[in-house]
Formats: sequence, structure tokens, C-alpha cells
Amino acid sequence: MKSQLFRKNNNFVLAAYLIFLSLIAYLVLASTEQTSFWFAGSAAFFGFQWPQYYRFMLGKFEITTLLDGVVQSEDTHPRYGINQSASTVLNYAESRGLPSKWYENGFVPVLVNTGRELVLFDTGNGKSRNSGQLGNLRPLLEQAGYRPENIDIVAITHGHPDHILGLVDDGQTAFPNARYIFGQVEFDFWNKGEGIPSFRTENRELYVRIVTPLADRATFVKNGDQIVSGIHAVEAFGHSAGHLAFRLESEGRQIMVIGDTTNHYILSLQQPDWHFNRDDNKELAAKTRRRILDLVSADNIPVIGHHLPFPSVGYVEKTAEGYKWSPVSYQFNR
Repeated sequence: MKSQLFRKNNNFVLAAYLIFLSLIAYLVLASTEQTSFWFAGSAAFFGFQWPQYYRFMLGKFEITTLLDGVVQSEDTHPRYGINQSASTVLNYAESRGLPSKWYENGFVPVLVNTGRELVLFDTGNGKSRNSGQLGNLRPLLEQAGYRPENIDIVAITHGHPDHILGLVDDGQTAFPNARYIFGQVEFDFWNKGEGIPSFRTENRELYVRIVTPLADRATFVKNGDQIVSGIHAVEAFGHSAGHLAFRLESEGRQIMVIGDTTNHYILSLQQPDWHFNRDDNKELAAKTRRRILDLVSADNIPVIGHHLPFPSVGYVEKTAEGYKWSPVSYQFNR
């Protein structure tokens, strides 16, 4: 009996002691404003996370958009609307709910599985620009279930760095089994080197070093040419001398890969006559922008844009002012 009482007393003392220690710990933590550790739990902050890839069906085509990377810059003007005043552009951005002091720009290659071929449109920034924020196409391909050697065709919309740098990997061909599609006008422009804008001098050197050696494995196309069954080239000159878009069709459904025809979903698409300062021929680029946007809005053809907000898929609606971007929601989910 005494033994049992002794054990009960000991248990009581131990429990009281533990409660006392907990109270002391709480008071210490409270004095350092850390009581949430005890009562609400704690977890690390991981920072903003962009989606990585988006996959959907178009007829019998399986299409994947891949976020090669994102940059944020503080030159909203004169990057966009260089033929407008800074106040016009910045006020317009703010009126549409955007920050006026900075903008975000994504880079989005497109992979199309036709059932017979794997066709990659543009290759992103490549390893030479890989900083964690750019040049992520290669690992993303593997996350999406593919390897570089699986790619059958690489089609390039145009020869600017963020579209061709991914053609090489550590000095070697990044897609060893692929053949290439280049626009004839674009290829000739960079190789001849005539009329290159002053801000594209290094770009020309890059093109000759990376793209020109691939000529013996390439097919050169013009407006209307078929790449593979269901995919045709569309002339979209202006952003670069021979810039191409590509029209895809499967089982009566269409989508257009428009590359850099428009470079911002508000400051370019909604204002197609505003000049983008990286368009090589700004007047022609504006005319092409209207022509392509008229086409896709009239026929309700969805588009994929290299610099449109990820997943970079959506519809263009014509408005009294210009055009409006409507991002995809669940239209392709079945």
C-alpha cells in the first residue's frame, strides 16, 4: 500500500515538475516574442514558385509548354511603347493593375507530340544563360518525360538569343537526333549580315556560330510550307527579318505558335501599334502584330506566345481599343 502511494506521489511530482519546466520555457519564449512556435507551429518560407510545364491535348496532338525561365526588369519604358511617352506607358500599366516600375518576362518553348514526331519550337536561353532563373529547358524536358535525344525536329521561330542558345549544350549539339527547321528569309538575313540593327551585332555573331553549322541538317521554309502533317509555317516578319509563326491543326482543332509576334499581354497585345524596342523592324512588326491578332481573334484560334504569361496559352479578343488577352482555363482539359 505504501509502495503504491509512493509511486503515485512520485508521478504527481514528476508531472508537476514537467508542467513547471513548460511554464518556464513559455515565459522565456514569450519574452523573445516566439510564442507562436508553441501555439501555432512554424514552417519555413520557400519563396515564390512559378509553374514549370503545362500539357494539354489538341485533337491528337499533345502539346507541352515549358517555362525556360523568367526575368524581372525595371525598364518598362522604353522597353515597351518606345514611340509613346513614358507617362503614357506607365500610367497605362498601372490602370491595368500592373506595377509601373518593373515588369516580368517569361521564356516558353513549346513541345508538340504529333504521335509520329516530337517537334520542339524554340530552345530557350540554354546553359550559357543558366542562372537558376533562365536556361531550364533541358531539365524540364526530363521532368516532362522526355530526353533531348527524343526530339525529332527543332523548329526555330527566329534567331534571337533566347530562342537559339538552347541549340547547344557545352559546345555540343543539344538535340543529337533532331533535324532543324529554319525560315529561309531569317537564315539568309543573319548569314549575309546586311542591314543588321546596331543592337543586334553580337546576335549576328551568335547566329553564325550556333545556327549556321546546322545547315546540312536543316530544312528551310517559307510562308505556307508544311513542317510535318498538320503544322505549317506562317510569315510573321518584323520582330526579326524572317520571323515565323506556326499554325497547328489536328482533328479540326487549331492553335498558333506565335513566337515573339507580341511580347507582352498588355503593353504589346492590347496596344499593337506601340513599338517594342527589341523589334528589329518596328513599323513592320506593328503591322504584323495586327494582322496575326486579327486572324486569330476572327477565327477564335488559341495562341501560344513565347513571352506571354505562363502557361502562355490563351485566346485573343478584338476590342474597340485593340485586343484583349484571355488566358486558357479548362478549355483543353478534356
